[in-house]
Amino acid sequence: MELFKQTSINWLGKKWWFYGISAALLAIGIISYVARGGLNYGIDFTGGTIVFVKFQNAPDLDLLRETLKSPDSAPPLIQRFGQADDNTVQVRLQRLLEGGQTIESERERLVSSLARAFGSGQDTEGRIDFNNAGASQLADYLAERDPDGLRAQAKSALELDAHYRQVAGTLLDYRNKEADGLVGSLDELGKAGVSPAAVASLKQGFHAGPFAIKGLESIGAVVGSDLRRRATLAVLLAFGAMLVYIAFRFKPIYGVAAIFALFHDVAITLGLFALTQKEISLTVIAALLTLVGYSVNDTIVIFDRVRENLRLMRKESLFDILNLSINQTLSRTVMTSGFTFVAVFSLFLFGGEVLNGFSFALTVGIIIGSYSTIALAATIVEWWYRRYGQKTRRRTA
Repeated sequence: MELFKQTSINWLGKKWWFYGISAALLAIGIISYVARGGLNYGIDFTGGTIVFVKFQNAPDLDLLRETLKSPDSAPPLIQRFGQADDNTVQVRLQRLLEGGQTIESERERLVSSLARAFGSGQDTEGRIDFNNAGASQLADYLAERDPDGLRAQAKSALELDAHYRQVAGTLLDYRNKEADGLVGSLDELGKAGVSPAAVASLKQGFHAGPFAIKGLESIGAVVGSDLRRRATLAVLLAFGAMLVYIAFRFKPIYGVAAIFALFHDVAITLGLFALTQKEISLTVIAALLTLVGYSVNDTIVIFDRVRENLRLMRKESLFDILNLSINQTLSRTVMTSGFTFVAVFSLFLFGGEVLNGFSFALTVGIIIGSYSTIALAATIVEWWYRRYGQKTRRRTA
């Protein structure tokens, strides 16, 4: 199937327009990088703690920032997560866990700080916040009170413990899955599939707080620095492997042209990340590596057609052959890029926050990669042979 038949666009004749567009996009990226203080590296690379907090009502972000601020580290970075009516925020803390601290102790510290700032939502009278309780806490509480009367049935301690751990797991499944991590009232637990007696017992010792910590991750500074180094090395090795492969399959200048186009694609993509301050995470690095493979594949298709045309059209100039080869593969480039773009753009729109950076990198990269394949790689090859081809007396492919 061909979208464009017998096209005769003079792509190389428009190379100065293409150079201007590329220069402008690169300039925007560089200015954004300098003005915004660099890229917004995620916790994967910087180290620190990332917390996801869900509130019953729209939270006061200034109060949240003030509550979690630490005198010995940078202010926390807070942004809304998911849909606006989810009342969920992502908090990035530069604070690292120190010796002796664990994820669980950090969670308890954050719950205590947030409870003082945002209140308990009711007169708790020392009751435990169900929305931030763990499975062991619930199971131990229920096993001690035995609302289902297992002791009266002469059940063993092991059976008692197993039963209430199962009840605790059922309650937490309801809270985390059905209620999205936060129940508004303990009365809701009647729908969880546990006995009314267990729910009534919980009401005596627990309450439904106004917030819940849905997730907490911590990465050390050394690990973050090592991940950043490895991510950079992975991208550079991908570039080097592509250069060797294309130079071996065609000629060295073809490899240089392809790598220049790849560098152009990655640089502009990262520049747009600097402009939008989207987070650079490990999934974004995976997207960049995917982009490297995708973009070079398009370039190889054009170069392969150039090699075929050089054998068939020995009297034609390289300028004309490059233009002809781009036009002959234009339908394939547009169709492949178009279908891929629809897929990744749909992922960008509907894939959620976790995949937002990944899908943004691919969406931008496919557009820029398709452009550079047509507009830049071939012009570099043409420039090289126009300037050095006769001196070196090398075949062009």
